[in-house]
Amino acid sequence: MDFFLYNTLTRTREKFEPMTPGRVGLYTCGPTVYNYAHIGNLRTFLFEDLLARTLKLFGYDVTHVMNITDVGHMTSDADAGEDKMAIAAEREKKDPYQIARFYEEAFVTDLARLNIRRPDVLPRATEHVAEMIALNRQLEEKGFTYTTREGLYFDTSKVPDYGKLEKKNLAEQLVGAREDVNIDPDKRHPADFVLWFSNKPNHIMNWESPWGVGYPGWHIECSAMSMKYLGETFDIHCGGIDHIPVHNTNEIAQSEAATGHPFVHYWMHAAFLNMGGKKVSKSAGGFVTVQTLVDSGYDPLAYRYLCLQAHYRSPLDFAWEWNDDGKTGRAESLDNAAGGLKRLYERLASSNTDEPLTTDAAFEEARSDVMTHLGDDLNLPKAVATLHTYGSPRLWRAFDPVLGLDFDKNAAPRGQTTAPSDVQALVEERETARKSRDWARSDALRKQISEMGWEVADTPQGPTLKQR
Repeated sequence: MDFFLYNTLTRTREKFEPMTPGRVGLYTCGPTVYNYAHIGNLRTFLFEDLLARTLKLFGYDVTHVMNITDVGHMTSDADAGEDKMAIAAEREKKDPYQIARFYEEAFVTDLARLNIRRPDVLPRATEHVAEMIALNRQLEEKGFTYTTREGLYFDTSKVPDYGKLEKKNLAEQLVGAREDVNIDPDKRHPADFVLWFSNKPNHIMNWESPWGVGYPGWHIECSAMSMKYLGETFDIHCGGIDHIPVHNTNEIAQSEAATGHPFVHYWMHAAFLNMGGKKVSKSAGGFVTVQTLVDSGYDPLAYRYLCLQAHYRSPLDFAWEWNDDGKTGRAESLDNAAGGLKRLYERLASSNTDEPLTTDAAFEEARSDVMTHLGDDLNLPKAVATLHTYGSPRLWRAFDPVLGLDFDKNAAPRGQTTAPSDVQALVEERETARKSRDWARSDALRKQISEMGWEVADTPQGPTLKQR
């Protein structure tokens, strides 16, 4: 079955064709570990988890890389302000490495609580400075850089198609848009960006480099780490829509300038989670974390279930009302999601005697309907709606590897135990019939298994049994 993705680079829905058949290289911009992740951040990471899970369901072998930014991300994406790690270190009176490891661990814990699978590679920026320096030298040797008293800059005027991801050329990058953060009078154009900071003598994290003691810019980190683990060109790069105009645009410019060929084939971006019509951000204060949800009595998977009901490219409104304690609160949308998820668990935990898909042929037709929606630019809302329409516990379980709602744990069938060998033999025989698409035979075997007191369910990992 074909798989289609909306490519931000081309602004079109495209049939996905990986560079290597059956294999996918996926890079996703990770957290800057100076504070806890808020649920707006985590909506993007959840979308990326759903993407990786869906690709695997479609049969692809996925290598997922997500960076950990623990140096060099300034308070402005355009290189101005203070390093977020330095701010956190001063705020908490700790070593920046202690800050980074603490919030990195908290981030990984939040991923687990939302059942977001840990990426295959989770590289730290501070452990890849050598690769960043090497990439900067490559750009310098090719004439794409210049130096000022602040450090080494990338010269965007040398890239004719700079801004192609945002669909703005260099002439449209108005000075007024960024001059309020332009603290370097020797910077040639407001769109130029720092590859290496070398005029920060009091910065708490520094390395030797050809341009003096300093530290890397944020944008070079992702290029260096993604290319190290996925190659100079790879399949898919994801992030939030706020990464399009600056961070991802600069990644493309520096990477393609260094290598001379395309950086990424498919760019995908998630829309914001909005509170009161505004993007959720840490700078606004009072941001909601996974721990906030837990302290307020919510299962984090209720938030996951809520996110499944909105397409990743559509904003998701989340009206959170804080309690008087300022630490807990509630959201009507989350209440509804939690109630719906509870009812779903209860139904799946009950007997399958109400299973509406009574034949394997009917099940395969229903499964194909859901797969079609998943393959249509990851349309989870339509996939979930279709699952509700069919009302099949067996079908819901078949798609839990994508949904990630932990049905085996939270909706375990009653009375499950180990089936005797003669039942197991019939299950294996039926699986052979299914693979050969002999639906009549598989249905007859299902009936025989049922008459022996067992119900069989089909999942992408193979058949499962429970005692009636």
